[in-house]
Formats: sequence, structure tokens, C-alpha cells
Amino acid sequence: MTALITADDLLHEIDEEDLLVLDVQYTLTGDGPRLYTGGHVPGAPFVDLDTVLAGPAGEGGRHPLPDVETLQAGLRAAGLDDDSRVVVYDQGTSLGAARAWWVLRWAGVEDVRVLDGGLAAWRAAGGTVVTEPVSPEPGAVHLEADQLVALDAEDAVATAKLGVLVDARSPERYRGEEEPIDPVAGHIPGAVNVPISDLVQPDGRLRPADELRERFAREDIDEVTVVGTYCGSGITAAHTALALHEAGVDADVYVGSWSEWITDPSRPIATGA
Repeated sequence: MTALITADDLLHEIDEEDLLVLDVQYTLTGDGPRLYTGGHVPGAPFVDLDTVLAGPAGEGGRHPLPDVETLQAGLRAAGLDDDSRVVVYDQGTSLGAARAWWVLRWAGVEDVRVLDGGLAAWRAAGGTVVTEPVSPEPGAVHLEADQLVALDAEDAVATAKLGVLVDARSPERYRGEEEPIDPVAGHIPGAVNVPISDLVQPDGRLRPADELRERFAREDIDEVTVVGTYCGSGITAAHTALALHEAGVDADVYVGSWSEWITDPSRPIATGA
């Protein structure tokens, strides 16, 4: 079953009482709140990726999993109840939205969909955009962590040996030729590179499922493969897990990703193709 919703379908569902739309616009430089005040879907409260959908940066990487109590408080403040159906979106890349999709399901929220193409697709479909912040009635959702598998460093190594570990970063970062964010360049030994640019269309929407299956098949990935994903800090890795889901493949996410891997100097580092 697809985890995506089109902008046209959201336009038809937007007024349904049990539907909660969450704005998770996000950039690495922390521009989410500014993007939200610049325009968002009517009725959609803002959920901050850095403070709600991730814990403090440290040995667990730049975007480790949040404490479940902090996540619960943030989602209750956004109006989430146990029976809510959720749609998450960002400005168009679905990076922030995919992180929200994965983290909410990790915490036990079952009905979560991603607006394919984000706010850009919503605008293109004729959806109204507002700038006033939304302050919903608090919700009463009860969360329970670990409903999805979050890989640690040892699990990532095992996945690379038993199945396929997918590095979702750019080819240059994977090969160790450049590293604009983390202090060490390279990749986890045994990982294969499937950059996000291979998975999305020019407008930010995911490629059709048959094209995604074809791309992953080039890495010997199909519906029975043991698959893990990682990136720099667990954001793009969630997007790759979403793409794999659309291709019919279940994947676990190494949330700490490269930024956590390199905190232990004894861990090996590979470079090149």
C-alpha cells in the first residue's frame, strides 16, 4: 500500500475531521520556521524536525532519534490524537516529510502519508496557502517507541554482510571525494550508493514505483532482500526507506548514519567506488 498522497487527493480530503496535516518544512540550516511563516497548508501546524523529530546532536549523530516523551509532547501540541489520520509534507523534496513518516511510525502512529511533491505540488494543484500560524487544540496521542527497527552501527555492518546497506548521499560524498558537513569523508565498508537524485523527479516527487524497483534491482534489491539505509544524519535515509516502501521493499534505517559512525575512530572507513 502506498505511503504517498497526491495533492489532488489531499484537496478532496483536507476538510475531513480526523485528518491532521503537519508541516515539516526543513533545511539543514534550520530554515523550517521561516519557510512555515512564508506559507503553509491551511490548518497545518508546524512540527520542527530538529527539536521534535530528532534528539540533541552528539555521539548518536546529528539527528538521533528523539526521546519518545519529547516526541509525544510535540505531537500532542500539534493536535495529534490516537485516531488521527496524518499527512506530512515539506517544501517539496519530501526529505523532512519522510523523516516524519518514519519517526511517527517508529513511535506507533500507523496511518501516516507523505504529500508527494510537498507544498510545491499543493500550490501547483491550486491549493490555498496561508501565512498565519496554526495553534490547534492539544491532542492526546499515546506513543510507544520501537515499532520499527532502528539500526545501530553493529546492525549496519551486519546488514552490509547479510543483505544490502544503501548509502543515500551524493556519489562524491560516498566516494570520500568531498564532505561538506561531517569532519570525516568516506562510507561504511560494503555499502552501495543510491543517491536521492536517482529516486526523485525534477519537481521533487518520487519516481513511479516501477522505476524505483528497476533502480533498486541494479543493487540486487527486491522484496525479499534484507535492506538498511543510511545517509549523513538519518534524514535522507528515511527518504530512501520511503522510496523502497513504494517499490515494495521493507527497509530498516540506521538513524545515526555517517555522523554517528565516525564518532568511533575504531570503525573502518571506505573510500572510492
